Amino acid sequence: MAHYATTIVSPLTQAEAFARMADVRNFVEWDPGIKTVEQVVGDGPGLGTEYELAVKGIGGDIDMRYVVTAYEEPDVIELESTTKLLSASDKITVEATETGCQVTYSADLELRGPLDLADSVLDKAFQKIGDKAAAGMRVFLEAEPAPESKPPAR
Repeated sequence: MAHYATTIVSPLTQAEAFARMADVRNFVEWDPGIKTVEQVVGDGPGLGTEYELAVKGIGGDIDMRYVVTAYEEPDVIELESTTKLLSASDKITVEATETGCQVTYSADLELRGPLDLADSVLDKAFQKIGDKAAAGMRVFLEAEPAPESKPPAR
């Protein structure tokens, strides 16, 4: 199973950041791996809502239906998707801070069926995908850019 996690410090209030992140239709604005999002069950964010996402894949788009399995405003939203070839679960937590909030996004991705043999090599690719999404999330949450990594001093 591949795992990705990032924490972003934002000047937005907890309520503002939660509202942006909890509406899965907004994922297309910050995650370059998402081509389209359509809400297919429910009206706006909430427990039990379902979204159809077209995700960019190596061999073309992958259609994934995500179901909101936990929704505790303004703190937590969890989503899950299972297809014949993979399962995914995402968790977003938003905590208030003195200067705004802290948003933690974590995701797990597991290959299924005949692809499960390649699961061990998935993590490296998933880190690159996650880093691109995190960069977009920083902009979406009006956060400071991530510090650039510098080579160690000699």
